[in-house]
Amino acid sequence: MRALFWLLALFALAVGLALLANYNEGYVLLVLPPWRAEVSLNFFIVALAASFFLGYGALRVVMRTLQLPKSVNAWRERKRHEKALNSLREAAIQLFEGRYGQALKNAAAAYAANESPAVAALMAARAAGGMRDAARTDEWLKRAAEHDREVRAARLMTEVELAVNARRFDDALSALVALRAGGHRHIAALRLALRVYRGVGRWEEVLRVARQLENHRALTPEAAAPLKLRAHLENLRSKSGDARALAACWQAVPRDERRMPRVAAACAQALIAAGDSETAQRIIEQQLDAEWNAELAERYGDCTGGDALARIAKAEAWLKKQPRDAKLLLALGRLCRAQQLWGKAQSYYETSLAVEPAQQAYAELAALFDQLGNMEAANRAYRSAAVKGL
Repeated sequence: MRALFWLLALFALAVGLALLANYNEGYVLLVLPPWRAEVSLNFFIVALAASFFLGYGALRVVMRTLQLPKSVNAWRERKRHEKALNSLREAAIQLFEGRYGQALKNAAAAYAANESPAVAALMAARAAGGMRDAARTDEWLKRAAEHDREVRAARLMTEVELAVNARRFDDALSALVALRAGGHRHIAALRLALRVYRGVGRWEEVLRVARQLENHRALTPEAAAPLKLRAHLENLRSKSGDARALAACWQAVPRDERRMPRVAAACAQALIAAGDSETAQRIIEQQLDAEWNAELAERYGDCTGGDALARIAKAEAWLKKQPRDAKLLLALGRLCRAQQLWGKAQSYYETSLAVEPAQQAYAELAALFDQLGNMEAANRAYRSAAVKGL
């Protein structure tokens, strides 16, 4: 309908102009001595319009001709830009595909064409890192550093990740310190920090970051538990022999993390080795009263000093609730043997072996028989322990 409307309007204008020209009797007199020319006004208007359009067309042709070299250069520049952009796009796809050689080649081409050089340098560094080419990785990271105003955080994240993958944890830590100084503490940075701190053995930091990730729901409790357990065990190991430091370390453990039996057992064992059986005994009793664990019960038998008879009474009270716990029976055997309650010690050892014939129980029973001078029974128990050790 619109096209029909314009067609009708055009015809109406043509008819109007024809009627107007028919009634126009004016003329134009052109004088250029000694010549004179008289033409109708209608012809003059048509000639003037035609001259204008012809002149305008000729001027456009001349201008386009003069601009032709510039247009050709712009076309070539546009094609170069498209080619460089395509190289950058291909490099990204190949990097995700794991085709690191091709990705490095295309990223280098984009960088040479000055197409997003900061991004191209980072992609080339990642590709070189994937190829385990340390020299080219460092070279491209240095080139990316020249554009730090644009991609400093991305460059540092890349540097940390590549250093961790290459197990250069000291270099990764240096880059991580620079990254955190810039205030970058997002989830991806925290995950990288966790890997770095594990690599350099900074277990207090591992605990802190693991808790942060768990609070942000970036790490499930099931995934965080082994990390926190390892960190606690390493912290305790680093303080072995220092009873005061071990006790302080245990006090610093949050209540929910104290429920890890291995942490409590390791702490108790380290305290006993450091000569602080009293604190170890208190830790074990608190943990076992809250939640039973056979490994902790076994450590209870290693406690010395203080009121030994009270410890035996405490363990026997647990035995009423856990009558078939072989490790608790073994611990009771140790406690009774330490108090020279030979008959009770032998009974507990033999009951423990009846529940679970373990090498350690055979060895301790053999040592008891040896101590009592019953060499025949001691030799039988030693042989049984040797068989269990095979």
